[in-house]
Amino acid sequence: MDSKIRIMIVDDEMIVRQSLLTWFKKYGHEVDTAASGMEALKKLEQTPFQVMFVDIKMPGMDGLELLEKVKQDDPGIMVVIITAYGSIESAVKAMRTGASDYLLKPFKPDQLSLVMERILCQQKITQEYQYLKGHLEQITRFDNIIGQSSPMKQLYAMIPEVAQSDASVLITGETGTGKGLVARAIHAKSLRAELPFVAINCGALPDTLMESELFGHKKGAFTGATHARKGFLEIVSGGTLFLDEIGDISPKMQVDLLRVLEDKQVFSVGSETPVAVDFRLVSATRHHLEDRIRKEAFREDFYYRINVIKIRLPSLRERKDDIALLARHFMEKYSHETTKTVDRITQDAVRLLTSYDWPGNVRELENAVERAVVLSKSRTLTAGDFSFLQPARTAGPRAQTLKAVQKEHILRVLDEQDWHITRSAEILGINRATLHKIIKRDQLKKDR
Repeated sequence: MDSKIRIMIVDDEMIVRQSLLTWFKKYGHEVDTAASGMEALKKLEQTPFQVMFVDIKMPGMDGLELLEKVKQDDPGIMVVIITAYGSIESAVKAMRTGASDYLLKPFKPDQLSLVMERILCQQKITQEYQYLKGHLEQITRFDNIIGQSSPMKQLYAMIPEVAQSDASVLITGETGTGKGLVARAIHAKSLRAELPFVAINCGALPDTLMESELFGHKKGAFTGATHARKGFLEIVSGGTLFLDEIGDISPKMQVDLLRVLEDKQVFSVGSETPVAVDFRLVSATRHHLEDRIRKEAFREDFYYRINVIKIRLPSLRERKDDIALLARHFMEKYSHETTKTVDRITQDAVRLLTSYDWPGNVRELENAVERAVVLSKSRTLTAGDFSFLQPARTAGPRAQTLKAVQKEHILRVLDEQDWHITRSAEILGINRATLHKIIKRDQLKKDR
């Protein structure tokens, strides 16, 4: 037995605990003991074990009940049932519940060695499985974007195609859906990947500062301009410029950027000498820009310049299948960062997370899991660790007919899916032909 593992002995007889502890420690294993099922569960909450030797007959919680609870919380733990009162019935029940082996007391050293060899062999198979599982999880990721739902697979397929083009990209989606990650992924897969990626949050900069940041300025161009400075449009120099929250920029800045996109040259503030620029523009917004155009808050010609290719990111509500995967990813991330052993999440907790609306999307989920990991007193995240999540408030009832509510809902889904009929029909739970009939019957029209 040359592999070292962490073992727990659960038996109400001290002599059994001590003899097994001594025997396993002789081979270098890390061993702990518990005199009851409850004590064993408490220790499991604090420390992960790979193998447990559990006696069937114990006061309070018996070994089979403990086996069931252990397997519910952590199916990966190998449990060997030990007993001095063996029966076919208890052996069958133990193996059906997930026991790795069933051993009758008293043990002979040869029997124990044989059991441990089988366990180590099973452990090796499990490690190989975990490796393959991890490899599979990598397939469900695209760079740092995580998800295996249908909308995310469509996104993964789209990014490499978009990356090979030099056309302007507009990424739309609610706050927290990962627009910045998609912009970086497009850059990373493009021919400009070795050149700079410059990201600017347009919503965080006042107009005058943004002008200076983008276009640069000459020395003395304004009060405080003590030296000349290049703008990001020059600094990006062949790379990708990512303008986040582009829907928040002023009409004047829209005109200035439109001129740059058309002429491929810039004038720094205070200068009359043009400088040639080369960059790929990727923009993002949480706004519905078509609405802002109708309200004359956004220029239509600028919109078409930045919207050659449009990518719409689904909200977390539209890809709830990814919530468990994302929650486990963030749990591992913050468990590692905080150096805490938090490596399990209960099904109740996953159900609670899945039932929540997540108005802040993936960012809100990440913050929730980080909070739960930091405050957790055990290695298992339960529904109680997410009790701070409050259900979204619903609007009060409105005086609408059923038909009007249905029409409004279908129109909202169509708009959210950018009038992609197949995706919209899937979400609505109807076929494409039926959706086409409803669109024609109710005279539904795309805004633009």
